[in-house]
Amino acid sequence: MRARQLGITLGLGTPGELNAITDVPGVRVGHATLKTCIDGKQVRTGVSVIQPRAGEARHQPCFAGYHVLNGNGDATGLEWISEAGLLTTPLAITNTHSIGVVRDTLIALERERLADPAVYWCMPVVMETYDGLLNDIWGQHVKPEHVRAALDNAESGPVQEGAVGGGTGMICHEFKGGIGTASRRLPAQQGGWTVGALVQANHGKRQELRVDGYPVGRHLMELPSPFAERGTPGMGSIVVILATDAPLLPHQCRRLAQRASVGIARTGGGTEDSSGDLFLAFATGNQAIPPADYGRKDLPLSTPLQMVNNDHISPLFSAAAEAVEEAIINALLAGEDMTTQDGISVPGLTGERLISALNKSGWSVAR
Repeated sequence: MRARQLGITLGLGTPGELNAITDVPGVRVGHATLKTCIDGKQVRTGVSVIQPRAGEARHQPCFAGYHVLNGNGDATGLEWISEAGLLTTPLAITNTHSIGVVRDTLIALERERLADPAVYWCMPVVMETYDGLLNDIWGQHVKPEHVRAALDNAESGPVQEGAVGGGTGMICHEFKGGIGTASRRLPAQQGGWTVGALVQANHGKRQELRVDGYPVGRHLMELPSPFAERGTPGMGSIVVILATDAPLLPHQCRRLAQRASVGIARTGGGTEDSSGDLFLAFATGNQAIPPADYGRKDLPLSTPLQMVNNDHISPLFSAAAEAVEEAIINALLAGEDMTTQDGISVPGLTGERLISALNKSGWSVAR
C-alpha cells in the first residue's frame, strides 16, 4: 500500500509513471536484504544501490551536489563532489557500521570493469543510517557478496520499498521505516523534467508525525514505542537521494538537495540532534567530461553546457520537496510489524491505522 492508493495526494505536483526515482531515465535501484539469525543474534540489515545513467556514470558523469541538515551521520565521497561537482560512481546506502565494506567493494567492482585501472581512481559515495535496535550492527554482516548482489539486481521500473536493502532494520517516527520513493514530473511549460526521490527513513518522533499537514502522530500514541526500554525516540537518521533529468549545474544540484529538508519538515522530522540528515542530488541533463579523460592533450578548452535559469528553478525545488515528503510516507506504509528476539517490538503503520488517525485529525479524502 502506498499513499496514493489510500487517496492521500501530497502537494500539487504530478507523479511520474511509477512515482519512483526510476522515473528519471537511466536510474536503476537494487537491493540486497539480510533477514536471518547468525550465532544466535538477529540480523536485519542490507545494502541498497542507486545507479545513475544505467550504470555508466564513470564514462558519463553527472553533475551533483549535497547538503547536510544535521551532521550526526557519515558518508564517503562527498568532499570530492563538493570540490569537483561530479558523481562518477553508483550510490549506496547501508547501516552505520557497514560503510567501509560497501565502499571498498564498490572500488573492487569498479576495478573489475576497467580495462586500464591505472588511468584514474574511484571514490564511491556510500551513506548510512543506524539499525542497531533491530539488527546485530556490531556483527558487520554486510559482506562484499551482498554489495555485488545489489548491483547485479539494480534495475529500472518499480522500486521495492520498506524493509528491504539498507532499510531492512530501520525505524521511522517510532514505526517500521526503511526505503521509500516518489517522483514529480513538471508540466511542459515548466520544462517537463522529472525529479525523483529515494529515502532511507530512520528518524523522527511519533508525536511529531504529520501527513498532508495533519498531526496524525498524536492520534497514534497508544501503540507501543520501540524505544520504551532502549534508546530515545527520534534517534536515527535519514538519507535522501534526489535525481533529475533537468540540466542543472553542480551548485544548482546542491540547492536542489537542500529542498529535501522541506519534505522532511512537512512530515514532522528534521529537528533531532541525534539524527544524521544527509542529502545528495544529481542531474543527468548535461554531459560532463569523464574524469578518466583528464590529462588528454586533445580536450577542448571548454565544454558547452546547459542550465536551468534560476528564474525557472523554483518548480524543481517544489517537486523535490513533494517527492521527499511522499517517499517518507511510502516508506512508512511499506513497513510491517517487526519484533526482535529480545522482545523489542516495532509496529508497522498500516493504511487502516493511518486513515483512522487522519480522520481523527479532520482530514477527508473527498476534500
